[in-house]
Amino acid sequence: MLREDDVKKLVGELSEPFLHKPLNELDAIKEIKIKPEKNHVSVKVALAKTGTAEQMQLQQSIVNTLKEAGVNTVGIRFEELPEEIISKYIEGTTESKTLLSSDKQPVYLAVASGKGGVGKSTVSVNLAIALARMGKKIGLVDADIYGFSVPDMMGITVRPTIEGDRIIPVERFGVKVMSMGFFVEENAPVVWRGPMLGKMLNNFFNEVDWGELDYLILDLPPGTGDVALDVHTMLPSSKEIIVSTPHPTAAFVAARAGAMAIKTEHEVLGVIENMAYYESVKTGEKEYVFGKGGGEKLAEELSVPLLGKIPLRQPDWDEEHFAPSVYDRSHPIGEIYMDIAKKVDEKVV
Repeated sequence: MLREDDVKKLVGELSEPFLHKPLNELDAIKEIKIKPEKNHVSVKVALAKTGTAEQMQLQQSIVNTLKEAGVNTVGIRFEELPEEIISKYIEGTTESKTLLSSDKQPVYLAVASGKGGVGKSTVSVNLAIALARMGKKIGLVDADIYGFSVPDMMGITVRPTIEGDRIIPVERFGVKVMSMGFFVEENAPVVWRGPMLGKMLNNFFNEVDWGELDYLILDLPPGTGDVALDVHTMLPSSKEIIVSTPHPTAAFVAARAGAMAIKTEHEVLGVIENMAYYESVKTGEKEYVFGKGGGEKLAEELSVPLLGKIPLRQPDWDEEHFAPSVYDRSHPIGEIYMDIAKKVDEKVV
């Protein structure tokens, strides 16, 4: 079992992610508790900023370091470093421009739904890829912080890197991606409350080096809760697409998400009806599994166009470039997404 001095040495050699100094040098290890009977170690660490993506990465590093040294379980708490220590190391530095403060703003395009299970994330991913295929510079934020799924859908197996004090997003299919899923250990549940989630989302805008973007697409959580409201208040202006199935109840609930966008002065570009029908490959016959008319009814209620109807059909899986939810450009549904992307681009321009 490790002793307190051992823990302090191991953790203290790790670098504070904002000041780039060893934790020991900053006197940032505030507390160490050891339970020998359970082979458990708890540490309290002070950082320049808490509730950030960098904190999540440091947390992962501490867990890995102590487990490699033989510890069974690790508990970690964070607090903020005193202002005098922070100012000592960052004095004279200039703050780099963030996405929200940059001179050239991308089009912020939020993809929303009234309820879960309508395929909103699938639409977000494939719309982002379709716009990238048109030659646009695209970023994608998986803002569904509790139900993050974008990395898995796109077959992303690596994590973002850090250069200086900036996070470099992961890029695949020409789309730069950020997700809570990159910062959670082994698909663990997220048990944060609203304010902490808002902080994390704010970091996706302010601490990620997106480069120049034409569009930043946000896969919002379903409904009109804390995170969706944070996005609406955080962005200077945003366009929005509402996703629904053809079922009348799904369309009725989706109307709330559209009403929220209008109330916060965000423009609703249109409606996408997902899971519109199932078409038999053998006969070509269409079966309307979830009913008919929901998309049209929702579009009429919001006074916006129906941008497209997407049927039920699996992508063609390629083992070499595996991405379970991405449709190839030549796939019939991939062609529908290209058509929707063109409509979106025309409406924005």
